[in-house]
Amino acid sequence: MSKQNIPKQKKYEELHFIDTSKSVWNYSLFSDEDVKNFQAGTHYSIYNFLGNKQIKVVDTEGTYFAVWAPNATYVSVIGNFNEWNNSTHPLIVRKDGSGIWEGFIPHLKSGEAYKYHIHGYQGLKLDKGDPYCHFWEKRPQTASITWQTNYDWKDNIWMKKRKKANALNAPFSVYEVHLASWRRPNKDDEETYLSYHEIQNKLVPYVKEMGFTHVEFMPVMEHPFDGSWGYQGVGYFASTSRFGTPQEFAALVDAFHQNDIGVILDWVPSHFPYDAHGLFMFDGTHTYEYADMRKGYHPDWNSYIFNYKRGEVKSFLISSARFWCDVFHIDGIRVDAVSSMLRLDYSRNEGQWEPNEFGGNGNLEAIAFVKDLNETLYRDFPDIQTIAEEATDWPGISNPTHAGGLGFGMKWMMGWMHDTLDYFKMDPLFRQFHQDKFTFSMMYYYDENFMLPLSHDEVVHGKSPMIYKMPGDTWQKFANLRLLYTYMFTHPGAKLLFMGNEFGATNEWNYKSELQWELLDFVSHGGMKYCVQKLNELYKNYPALYINQFNTDGFEWIDLNHRADGVMVYKRKGLKPKDDVLIILNTTPIVRNDWEISLQGKYKWKEIFNSDSKEFWGTGDVFNPDLIVGKKVDKKSKWYKINVQLPALGAVVLG
Repeated sequence: MSKQNIPKQKKYEELHFIDTSKSVWNYSLFSDEDVKNFQAGTHYSIYNFLGNKQIKVVDTEGTYFAVWAPNATYVSVIGNFNEWNNSTHPLIVRKDGSGIWEGFIPHLKSGEAYKYHIHGYQGLKLDKGDPYCHFWEKRPQTASITWQTNYDWKDNIWMKKRKKANALNAPFSVYEVHLASWRRPNKDDEETYLSYHEIQNKLVPYVKEMGFTHVEFMPVMEHPFDGSWGYQGVGYFASTSRFGTPQEFAALVDAFHQNDIGVILDWVPSHFPYDAHGLFMFDGTHTYEYADMRKGYHPDWNSYIFNYKRGEVKSFLISSARFWCDVFHIDGIRVDAVSSMLRLDYSRNEGQWEPNEFGGNGNLEAIAFVKDLNETLYRDFPDIQTIAEEATDWPGISNPTHAGGLGFGMKWMMGWMHDTLDYFKMDPLFRQFHQDKFTFSMMYYYDENFMLPLSHDEVVHGKSPMIYKMPGDTWQKFANLRLLYTYMFTHPGAKLLFMGNEFGATNEWNYKSELQWELLDFVSHGGMKYCVQKLNELYKNYPALYINQFNTDGFEWIDLNHRADGVMVYKRKGLKPKDDVLIILNTTPIVRNDWEISLQGKYKWKEIFNSDSKEFWGTGDVFNPDLIVGKKVDKKSKWYKINVQLPALGAVVLG
């Protein structure tokens, strides 16, 4: 067909009669193909169709609504605009059996509070928020708000170069933040919040000062209960209104990007709460959750599990993840509680779960969903990272799907976290008997692309803050923690540190207050903060610490044969031997003078980091000369030895 003969596409209103005398006009944004893909679980931008949209129909401005409620017999829009009358603005159900109710309300503007009034199964009447809206009322109010997120982005430079910043062979150091409690206008009043604009002015320069490459927000998606920390959500397409509008949240992300800092969001496709206005029993039946409570109820969190088999739910979830990357330029998605999604027997005893069709404990639908999620995100946004919080030995979490994996970019290394904290909690006298716990991580490190997490979960619920996990007197606690952080930043893998950990908070994290910023008036805590700042600088400035962080070329144990002395030595390897970095850890409170190390390769070294530095609140008494030159032991095999000075409970890094 020639170009001239292609028929011109007509507008919807030219193809369908619209009765403009009614309060709700019969109007649709959907094509038949959109509906089919939505039902099949393959519509990954369904947010462009469902929800509320401010558009113009027959030259009349107003708001289009569309909601999926397949078991409803009646759906209307209620709000301030009609005095919450459930009979004046009924939506029209599509005749294709999709369960989509839709319609256009003329003259209804942005900023109106609304809900869907639903007559559901067996006559049950419900008032529900809009699962696809961009903006909700601030809790305890529970209505959705008509809103479109349009923002003029200024992060072109970042978006062009973020492929390099988010690459697996780049430094990847994450500062994990709970926005409500990082700072508050009134530090002890949980009802006070900084605005997104105020957070932007305070948090962006702080993260930049500290040298983190990325920031990770604990869930910012709308949620009813502060005590859930955001992990029990109702708004999978809405940034929380606690701090302002979606546009103001976009400006916060934009500001980070303009300062060369990536933004990662916690995202929760594993479960959701039973709040009356949320997703649970949305149309009087188990619309979003499994109907069989052996799969549909989460005993750990008293919440409900998404039905990953249902195409419309799959489209909802993958569209949600894609939405944040598309509309808000997010650089990474950290997927919460992946273990609970993959296993049918997660937190369930025998008889409380049913095996899959092959007799196993894997949730086959959830596994397929996770693979599709990662394939879709990396297809559409190849410069981002997806990160799994997964705590079991499930194989191939961060392997490509074409190689049999789940397709995540990285996985939290929970085993490293547990073993490391167990080791450092010990009295140094007994560490010699548990060195294997310290070194075990490298036995399985190459199974996945690991991120080393010291997250919020480790400083709540009686686990104690990081500084009080450490043994000894006050000086030893700080020395131990500096030693631990040095080990973390020089161990292969990406890094994640929860807010407050960087300066040695002395209280467990409390979401109701703010961090103990007053501690920075003490040189001990200020020194700890500066130590983390310099570790980030070290990590970014020495490519050996990141260029091979996910392959076997990047790490080598040099000395593990001095258990009784508590000294361990390893090398981080760059592209060339001259780029290598040597790390020596002294895990005992005893100074080691002229400690001898035998090694090959590079033989001229200089001290580039010392955790006992006076500027970190160390002694500053034990350091190494400007140049350390190796003495040959065996010329043929190129073995040589060096002598170094090791501070008590200290780490020395040579480059």
